[in-house]
Amino acid sequence: MRRFLARVFWTFSRWSLATEPAPTRPTILIGAPHTSNWDFVLMLAIAWRLRIPARWLGKKGLFRGWRGPIMRALGGIPVDRTDPSRVVDEVVARIRSGEVFGLVVTPEGTRSGAGWKSGFYRIALQTGMPVTLGYVDRTTMTTGLGPTLEVTGDVAADMARIRAFYTDKAGVRPHLRTEPRLRDESGAALGIDPAG
Repeated sequence: MRRFLARVFWTFSRWSLATEPAPTRPTILIGAPHTSNWDFVLMLAIAWRLRIPARWLGKKGLFRGWRGPIMRALGGIPVDRTDPSRVVDEVVARIRSGEVFGLVVTPEGTRSGAGWKSGFYRIALQTGMPVTLGYVDRTTMTTGLGPTLEVTGDVAADMARIRAFYTDKAGVRPHLRTEPRLRDESGAALGIDPAG
């Protein structure tokens, strides 16, 4: 059913799907630039079209009342964002328990000005999952998946590769785009010893 809905979406959408092949193992799917809630619809359409079992993190409020069952059916995992380390721990626990999914993460949020959150990088390091660069580009009206990268623990070098990919991607609302940069790329904030 999901693949059928995705096919209908891509048939009638103004957006074009221009993508590299889907990853062949569990991955963290970055959704960027994340400048609108329409990005969520596009990432689900990509995942469903490519048959990627997608999960995503959402604030607890999205799962209250009648929305809860719908959000969970769409792959949502409710999280308490007041404690970012708990979010990472919960996702790592799910992966280590054998749950297989592509985790859709939007590290920049929808507000401009702040740097990217480092949770996706910490999850990748702790689980060994690669990072697949999903994108939305208003200038070309294309969206899809870019390359899949293995994080190395050299945060600055890994983020430089990520920035290079997103440098020409505008997002749905280009004026809200945020440069792909962690608040601290030294690795110290992630508990990584830069000396190795």
